[in-house]
Amino acid sequence: MPHPALKPSTRRHASSGRFEVVVVGVSAGGVDLLLEVLPGLPADFPVPIVVCLHASSGTTAELAAMLDERVPIRVTEAADKEAFGAGHVYLAPGGYHLLLERDGAFSLSVDEPVRFARPSVDVLFDSAAHAYRQRVLAVVLSGANDDGARGLGRIKAAGGTVIVQDPASALAADMPRAALAAVAPDYCVEPARLAGLLQRLCMRGSGS
Repeated sequence: MPHPALKPSTRRHASSGRFEVVVVGVSAGGVDLLLEVLPGLPADFPVPIVVCLHASSGTTAELAAMLDERVPIRVTEAADKEAFGAGHVYLAPGGYHLLLERDGAFSLSVDEPVRFARPSVDVLFDSAAHAYRQRVLAVVLSGANDDGARGLGRIKAAGGTVIVQDPASALAADMPRAALAAVAPDYCVEPARLAGLLQRLCMRGSGS
């Protein structure tokens, strides 16, 4: 695994492949899932990954730093107006909603919590569907509520691709079960298969 200082720097993503962004929603069990999935991704993964993990304010930067030390791909906390790029995982800051803009940058919001959550998976997914439509790959993982189900439906309706964790493999099955009730996913997988699936779907120029 490369030393953090040797990881590739973020670059503005101009994909010639199928997807512009991967968005991930997770809650209970999320840290362990990220530690299981992210080590399977290469440092030059060709699509930015944006993760909404239900977390309290002030904890996300420390979590990002811990992950960044343990996985090949760069991991940081997302910042307002920051341009997002390939070869990078961004965590939504605790206490803020994270939105994706059409110009390839983040915006942060302190609007009221949605489904008792801020950051909200639904808010992230809604913004991704609006900005990138069929060029979004969305993933819903373990969680103890239904956050993400509505936003996942909007991504699916916009032509995006949907992955849901098999509820039988989830620490908390409510989020993936709600997602499966809201949409027919393109893939329903266990975490052990997720890194390989993301690579197969997101390789530059891939059509499947």
